[in-house]
Amino acid sequence: MPTTKVNFTNAKGYQLSAKIDLPLKKNPFPFVIFAHVFTGNKNLIASKHISRALTLNGFGVMRFDFTGLGESEGDFEDTNFTSNVADLLAASEYLKKEYMAPAVIVGHSLGGAAALFAAKQMNHIKAVVTIGAPSYPEHVTHLLKDKKEEIEKNGCARVSIGGREFTIKKQFLDDLQGQEHIPVIKNLGKALLVMHSPQDKIVGIENAANIYKLAKHPKSYITLDGADHMLTNKEDAHYAGNVIASWVKRYIEFPKIEKLATDKQVVVRLEGDDYTTEIQADEHSLIADEPISFGGNDFGMSPYELLNASLGACTAMTLKMYARRKKWPLEDVLVHLSYSKTQKYEEHKSSPEKSTSRIDRFERELELVGELSQDQKRRLLEIANKCPVHRTIASPSEFATKLIEDEEWEVHRFD
Repeated sequence: MPTTKVNFTNAKGYQLSAKIDLPLKKNPFPFVIFAHVFTGNKNLIASKHISRALTLNGFGVMRFDFTGLGESEGDFEDTNFTSNVADLLAASEYLKKEYMAPAVIVGHSLGGAAALFAAKQMNHIKAVVTIGAPSYPEHVTHLLKDKKEEIEKNGCARVSIGGREFTIKKQFLDDLQGQEHIPVIKNLGKALLVMHSPQDKIVGIENAANIYKLAKHPKSYITLDGADHMLTNKEDAHYAGNVIASWVKRYIEFPKIEKLATDKQVVVRLEGDDYTTEIQADEHSLIADEPISFGGNDFGMSPYELLNASLGACTAMTLKMYARRKKWPLEDVLVHLSYSKTQKYEEHKSSPEKSTSRIDRFERELELVGELSQDQKRRLLEIANKCPVHRTIASPSEFATKLIEDEEWEVHRFD
């Protein structure tokens, strides 16, 4: 996904560091703000892979470091929950000015609680997602363990969170105690998705139940069964991102995307510096690409994989049609394919005139499921060699190519 590093100014005048993740070859819609976990940063596994899943669905995502964290300016010890909410508002204003007003806000852990409070102040936010979020901000103080008394007595203390040392001041605790979460959640006025793992050992699952119970419809709950609080397994984060993308589409009106148009059967478009290619055939679309080892993004099948897929699909359909017509019990067809260049023509006795080229070899193994006799299977093997795509590939071909503005075709024939 194309990523741009940016900085924006918060209410205190600090420069906050952010990344704008954009979808490949699409106008991003909608934009999402992602609020990371307490003492975390924009580059955590959950942040990156949720964002990646969203951009693959056409969303634009802004993930940033709260004041004093990651690459952002300021002192963490002087921040609190209220300042986090203010940072989210500043991030929203930056997106609104430079890109598009965000329509979705996603918050992880304490970032989820901050997302709820910030969304209440943003008219352009239509949907809110919390992931492993506490139902009330003060819940985060359990991470301070036996340091709370020291903070209350001395005004501050050094606390170890996630293996790192942070200074927590009394003003942080006082600010958390002053947050009124119940009216915020009850009067949110946005579509809400609550995501939580039953195995979350940092923020218990009862927090999800409390948020869901307080919120008004429309509201949804999705379990992240098996995930830990930080979503350190990238598959869990990717799953969460894909679910968010599907859920959001129910509550936001998406603009109609102008499809690639052609008077031919298929149109293909490749733009930009990479190999990721759009393919449109009537109402159907897909992506082709090259593997990363070839300099691509690996977002879709390669051209030769598509060729194999075409041959395999045609083979399977032809066998199914034939078996249906014969009323044979063919339940399932699997076609295993590979393509390679094999021996030189000079070694291939049937074509001695072609001395340097190699033969294109398609290997196709058929797996036929059903109560079929050996004679029936042998006949289906014969039919596989008669599928239309097979016959097209094997037949002499003519390729006519021209520029769109030209009238004359350049014709190449292959026997």
